[in-house]
Amino acid sequence: MERFLWVCLGGALGSGIRYLVATWAQEKYGLDFPWGTLTVNVTGCFLIGLVMQLVLTVADFPPNLRFGLVAGFLGGLTTYSAFAWETAKLASDGARGVALVNFALTTVAGFAAVGLGLTLAKLLVKPAAG
Repeated sequence: MERFLWVCLGGALGSGIRYLVATWAQEKYGLDFPWGTLTVNVTGCFLIGLVMQLVLTVADFPPNLRFGLVAGFLGGLTTYSAFAWETAKLASDGARGVALVNFALTTVAGFAAVGLGLTLAKLLVKPAAG
């Protein structure tokens, strides 16, 4: 039950931050491109790379914290379902080029961000001697 509460708390925080980022991006850049979704997805990809590498290398990383961060916070923050919907909607509305750019940017930047997160975690924490 404690792990469930960590996931719920993390999810609430991640969802709230996603909302704030999406609102900020719409106000700053307009509605012609889903900048908010792109931002949270790339950030979430970076963070999952960072957190999971830390989880794998820090021997005493608390399991409840891992679930709270990954399943909760990052699950609430990242919006791949919104990404898929917005990209399909752009394409169905005739903006196929914009849809393709959104797909490519989100996919490439997301994988690059995971790699950067992994690399940063490896630089910060050396694996525990086993």
